[in-house]
Amino acid sequence: MFFGEISIDQALGGVAVHSIRKGGLVLKKGTHIGPAEIEALRRERVESIVIARLDPGDVGEDIAAERIAARLGGEGVRVAEPFTGRANLFAEHAGVLVIDRDGVDRVNAIDESITFATLPAFDPVKAGEMIATVKIIPFAVEAPTFERALAGLGAPIIRVAPFRPLKVAAISTLLPGLKESVIARTLQVLKERLSPAGARLILDERVPHQARELALALDRAKAAEADLTIIFGASAIADRRDVIPAAIEISGGAVEHFGMPVDPGNLLLLGRSGAMSVLGAPGCARSPKENGFDWILHRLLAGLPVTRGDIVGLGVGGLLMEIVSRPQPRAAAGKTGETPPSVAAIVLAAGRSSRMGGPNKLLEDYAGKPLVRHAVEAALTSRANSVTVVTGHQQAEVRDALAGLAVSFVHNPDFAEGLSTSVRAGIAALPAECDAALIALGDMPLVDAALLDRLISAFEPDKGALIVLPVTEGQRGNPVIWARRFFDELQAIEGDAGGRQILKANSDAIVEIPVSSSASSFDVDTKEALAQLRQFRT
Repeated sequence: MFFGEISIDQALGGVAVHSIRKGGLVLKKGTHIGPAEIEALRRERVESIVIARLDPGDVGEDIAAERIAARLGGEGVRVAEPFTGRANLFAEHAGVLVIDRDGVDRVNAIDESITFATLPAFDPVKAGEMIATVKIIPFAVEAPTFERALAGLGAPIIRVAPFRPLKVAAISTLLPGLKESVIARTLQVLKERLSPAGARLILDERVPHQARELALALDRAKAAEADLTIIFGASAIADRRDVIPAAIEISGGAVEHFGMPVDPGNLLLLGRSGAMSVLGAPGCARSPKENGFDWILHRLLAGLPVTRGDIVGLGVGGLLMEIVSRPQPRAAAGKTGETPPSVAAIVLAAGRSSRMGGPNKLLEDYAGKPLVRHAVEAALTSRANSVTVVTGHQQAEVRDALAGLAVSFVHNPDFAEGLSTSVRAGIAALPAECDAALIALGDMPLVDAALLDRLISAFEPDKGALIVLPVTEGQRGNPVIWARRFFDELQAIEGDAGGRQILKANSDAIVEIPVSSSASSFDVDTKEALAQLRQFRT
């Protein structure tokens, strides 16, 4: 292949190596140079151009990429039409990506002109998802190199093992202190994990954390013809002689491997009882975030064998992102477990009161003072270390309504764009040393200092209690305490969505405080709500 700079008169039939922009001319890289292109270059007085021109026998980049990709892809893989020397490979169905790692290395070692990149091996993929790409770096591959590449490829080295519609049993062991809400959230997270694979939960059992009781539950799972049973222990597996492995052996099964070089996920157990696979779930499996449990579950759901060698080979790359609720040493210098965490209150008072149909609800009178003053005074008399008020609409009037109170103000000029902008402004204004933010609404005058103190008392980051919120008759309310580690996520929310998606993704970090009154759910959004509030007072 010729490559170099030549005069415009000699460029016919070549391919532009670089983009050219001059005057009214835009000639993109990769453009084939024909008579029209030469004329356009002449009009702009371009005298020379860098081109590539194929020699006889050279294989063009698109043809080379497509043929190599077709040879590499196996079951469940589709090769898309090539472009600019690239052929992308896509999953034809949902499943787990199976890759011959050595094969990928062999492809990339053939010649520097040929590259092959993939998603990580054993990743779960969706139908239509891009899983790999072949890229030819120059504009052509010399014929001997291309033929050598095809001859050395052999069998396909990437495929998608389809998910199987497995029947799954879940067994939760019980000990005093394990809340039903924890088990319910765990099962919901499991169902969400199983759904993409088309697997279904056919059995949900709760038994005492005792080997014989658990063994009987395993027998019932086998009788129900479960393909896979997942055991969520009330206490983590500490040894091969612990309750869960003992129960597997009592049921006539065997422990195939205990432990995994993946963190979170170290305490996973893999076993079998009859034809049924058994997973002893590590504690992190209660979290919806990716952890070592997912890596093994995905393979089982696709019918792939999991050996001891497979598990012990997961160490490189096995240090995953931290599960948010796991206890960690306090990072702040000088603090000990006996030092209460610092909680800063944020009162959101920036809204336009659009649903009130005119007046600013925060300035309406309730019990002899503006509505917003009740919320701010409650924060000030609570155990919160500081109080920041976020203003927006009628900021001067709101500040006047709070005259004389020892609070800090921060103005949100973007208040019209939704609640999230006030959350961002409040978080950004917090003192650097605070451990958490208590985000309260200025239109909730029934929230008193006693409720705020209950929330603050329940915030225990060293024990994984990182989000604290009130609940009345199963309905979550406000205010909400957020640990500092969620501040970046709170500052990324948009519109009026609040933190709902963050709550959903971190269910294992949430502590719910039962509240008998409607204080945590009653906010004044309408004139009718204001009238109802005044009736409470009378």
